Amino acid sequence: MRASSGWTDACILNVSSRGLLINASATGAATGSEVELRHGAHVIVAEVVWRKGSRAGLRTDQRVPVEEIMALSKAPALQLTAGQWPHVDRRTQLRSHDESRQRSRMLEFASIVVIAVSLAGALFSMVEQAFARPLAMVEAALGG
Repeated sequence: MRASSGWTDACILNVSSRGLLINASATGAATGSEVELRHGAHVIVAEVVWRKGSRAGLRTDQRVPVEEIMALSKAPALQLTAGQWPHVDRRTQLRSHDESRQRSRMLEFASIVVIAVSLAGALFSMVEQAFARPLAMVEAALGG
């Protein structure tokens, strides 16, 4: 990319028929200035519409050859190399309606059991506290 400050490297992050999103050094062009981008054999003259940090939005008067730029980006020399994503086995067959209903019923039953056990524990605690005070008074009166 060539700006008023000179040549600098830029990375095209997004491209459309009338503009580009680039990532360039902070010393690049200011908002409102004109820049020249070279990508392969293409020369794109654009205006910097906005800038935030190292990113900038560019607008062009001529149409941007999106397909050709994308084709250049797929060249083997420009490909980023990363490790393979871990393979995840996906379900090959969808569950049947009856199987989904059965699983739903099991989940609902398990939820009801958990709620019932929680309520039973809370009720036991309340009853224990209700009887604890009178029994403590009786025990104190008996001298025990």
